[in-house]
Amino acid sequence: MVVTLSLMGCPRDGSADRPSDDDSRSARASDSSPAAPSSAPAVFAPPPVRPGKPATVPSVRTYNQRTGPGWRPAAGARVVADPGGPLADEARRLAEDLRLPTGPGPARPGDVELGLRAGQSGGPESYELTVQGRKATITAPDEAGLFYGTRTVVQAVRTAGGLPEGVLRDGPDRPQRGLNLDIARKHFSAGWIEARLREMADLKLNQLALHFSDDQGFRIESASHPEVVSPQHLTKAELRRIVALASALHITVVPEIDSPGHLGAVMTAHPALQLRDAAGTVARGAVDVANPEAARVVDDLLREFAPLFPGPYFHLGSDEYRALTAKNPQVAYPRLAELARQKYGPRALVQDLATGWLNDRAAVVRALGKTPKAWNDGFFRGGVVTPDKTIEVEYWTGKELGARPPQEYLNEGRTVVNLNDEYLYYVLGEPNQFRYPTGERIYRQWSPAVLRGTVSVPAGPTGADRIPGGRLAVWCDRAEAQTPEQVAAGIRMPLAAVAQKLWDPAPPQLTWADFSALATRVRR
Repeated sequence: MVVTLSLMGCPRDGSADRPSDDDSRSARASDSSPAAPSSAPAVFAPPPVRPGKPATVPSVRTYNQRTGPGWRPAAGARVVADPGGPLADEARRLAEDLRLPTGPGPARPGDVELGLRAGQSGGPESYELTVQGRKATITAPDEAGLFYGTRTVVQAVRTAGGLPEGVLRDGPDRPQRGLNLDIARKHFSAGWIEARLREMADLKLNQLALHFSDDQGFRIESASHPEVVSPQHLTKAELRRIVALASALHITVVPEIDSPGHLGAVMTAHPALQLRDAAGTVARGAVDVANPEAARVVDDLLREFAPLFPGPYFHLGSDEYRALTAKNPQVAYPRLAELARQKYGPRALVQDLATGWLNDRAAVVRALGKTPKAWNDGFFRGGVVTPDKTIEVEYWTGKELGARPPQEYLNEGRTVVNLNDEYLYYVLGEPNQFRYPTGERIYRQWSPAVLRGTVSVPAGPTGADRIPGGRLAVWCDRAEAQTPEQVAAGIRMPLAAVAQKLWDPAPPQLTWADFSALATRVRR
C-alpha cells in the first residue's frame, strides 16, 4: 500500500539540496498560486508522449510498454507525497526540478505520486515507475531507490518532454558507484565539490571519496593537530555542508587519510617522525612505523575525522610506502627489519611491519564503526602477518613493484573495488605515461570485472558481492596542469560512462555517439 498526503510548497532557491527543519522554504510559485483542493477536478490535455523506453543516463534496466498517452508535466500537475514522512525532501526536490507545485493527495491525473512500499523487490536502490491514466507513480522499498526514480522522471522530461505509458523497473547492478577526488594535492572549493555531488546524483552515483592528506597538503581543518593543516583547506563547517548535501542526494562521502606513506604534510610539521634509511636519508612522505608517536598522531586524526563522515567507510591508503620500494628493504632499512623480527618472529620482514601498521589502523576505525579500505599495493603475499580480511581492497594498479594480480585477492575471499588505472585514472598533467581517460574507451571496453589492464579477471567470483563497484579517480599530481573548471569538463563524459557501466552490466545498446549526445541532453 502506498500512503500519500499533500506537501504544500517546493523550494525555488536551490535549498532543496540541503536538509532543513525550516518550513518557510515553500515555493514562491505556490505563494501566489495556491494548490487547488484535492477534490477540485484537474484539466489536462497535453500531447501524448511517444512510446518507447525513456532515454536516460544510466539507461533504464526494464521497461514494459503499454498503450496510453503517457505523462507530461502540465498545468495543474503536482508532486504528491506525505508531508510528514521520509519522502518530504524528495518531493520538494522533484517539484523544484519540474517547476511544479506540491499538493494534497490523493493523486489525480497529471500528478507525480511518491511512496515507499515495504517489501518491494529489487533492493534498497531499486524503484518502480508506473505511468497510467496520465499519472506517474514512483514506489521503492527505500528512500534511495525513490530518489533514483525521481532522477529518471527529470531526465525523461529533459529528453522527451515526459514519460511514456508503461511500467519501469530499475536498479543498479553494483552498490558502490562514484568518484574519487584528490583534494590534498590541489585545493577544490566547497562549491566546486557540491557541484560535482549534484552532477553525480543525476547520474545515480552514490559514493564520493575524498583523499585529503598527502605530501603536498592536508586540506581539512583539524582541532587535534592544527599544525598539519595547509593554508588552503576546507573548514569543518564547509565539510559539514558537503556531507549534508551528499546525504540528501544519497551519496556516501568516504574520507581517506593515507599512511604510512603519502604523509608529507604531516611530516613537515613533525620531522622527527620521518622515516630514514640506513644512510640517514629521509624517505619522502613516509612515516617511521617503528616510532609509537607516529601511530599516535595518525590515530588522533582518524578519531577526529571519523565522526564527521557518517558513512560506513574509512580509507586508510597504505600504498607506495617507500621502505618497501627499495630493492632490498631489509638492507636499506635495517632498524625496521630488526623491529619486525622482534615483534613478529625471526622470519618477519619489513613488509610485516607495514601490514601490522595497516591492521592497527583498521582496528582504530572499526572501533569507530567504520569498514576500512586500503589500496591493493598495501597487501603483500608471503608474510608472517596477514592483512585483516575485513579491509576492502581498492584495486588501482598492477604496475607497482611486486604488484599482485586481482585474482589473488578474490581467491583469498576479499572484496575488491575497481579503480583500474588503465581506464579510471584522471591524473593531472599526465605524468608517468598516464593519459586522460575518455568516456568512449570506458563505455566500449571497461567493466567492473576489468580490474587490471584491459582484460577481465577469469570467470569466478566477479559478482556484486565480491566486486561491489568502482570509482573514477581524479589525482592532482601536477596540480596546476588544469583549473577546477577544466577538471569538471574533463571528467564529465568519463563519469557518465562509469555510471552506465556500473548501473547495467549488459553491453550498451546505444552507440557511443548516441550515448554522448544523450549525456549532454540530460545534464543540468
